[in-house]
Amino acid sequence: MTADEKSRAALFLDLASDYLLDGYRRPRARVVFEDSAAPLSPAGTAALTGEGGPETRRKADGQVRTGPDAGTGENGDSRTPAPPDDNADTLEKVAEEVRRCDMCRLCETRTRGVPGEGAASPLALVVGEAPGADEDASGRPFVGKAGQLLDRMLASIGLSRQKNCFIANVVKCRPPGNRDPMPDEIVFCGRFLRRQIELLKPKAILCAGRISAQTMLRTSTGIGKLRGRFAPYRAEGDLDGFAPDNPDGAIPLLPTYHPSALLRDEGYKRPAWEDLKALRAKLAELDADYARETAGQ
Repeated sequence: MTADEKSRAALFLDLASDYLLDGYRRPRARVVFEDSAAPLSPAGTAALTGEGGPETRRKADGQVRTGPDAGTGENGDSRTPAPPDDNADTLEKVAEEVRRCDMCRLCETRTRGVPGEGAASPLALVVGEAPGADEDASGRPFVGKAGQLLDRMLASIGLSRQKNCFIANVVKCRPPGNRDPMPDEIVFCGRFLRRQIELLKPKAILCAGRISAQTMLRTSTGIGKLRGRFAPYRAEGDLDGFAPDNPDGAIPLLPTYHPSALLRDEGYKRPAWEDLKALRAKLAELDADYARETAGQ
């Protein structure tokens, strides 16, 4: 078992323990793992991490890779060429795992998993709560009335999911009746979101709504008190060098009201606009090209 696999398994068990106890993350001293002398089989690794088994290495032609292919070297001698890094994580792997995930009860009632979509190297990552009926039917995030409003909100500060923004949710499958996600559902889906953040490396994160903000910040404080103020976000694990624009390795995270709240009560529109302007100013500090593009807004 590799050190990375041990770290992921330990992290998952820690998170599960904390959420099942009272729903909040407890600080822990960082533990450094070492590779085992004899790695686990793919089945053993998959049992601990939920990934790394044969299905995650399935090739485009439908064949499953079981080992490196033999080849012939430059001098005609039989050699084993360096195989493709099939274990390297990608957004496509995360999306495929979301679509076939059966780790919690939500798989029993969903129509489609909703991994998220947008730019592969975004300026901003928008994190909502969970898919609704429209998202469950389409497999895409924020496509209903709230999603259409979110697109207009982002466009007002020069962001879009087609160009420089990625949109995802804390939970990747629709909870029945649009109820709040349960703690264990958040735990299981949390590993997908953390991997997406590590791959996307966004300049900033916008949390849309109470569930998103409380989950990401590990707090029970209401959205009315959280919104409008940046907080540092650090994903679990080692983030050395992860966010070069932030010396302390944290990503600035801004909570705001969910677009659906604005549709229910227009009184939220003004504070939400103030939040968007704060996000625009922060991104302008972090990215010179964005600052030039939005200078007239």
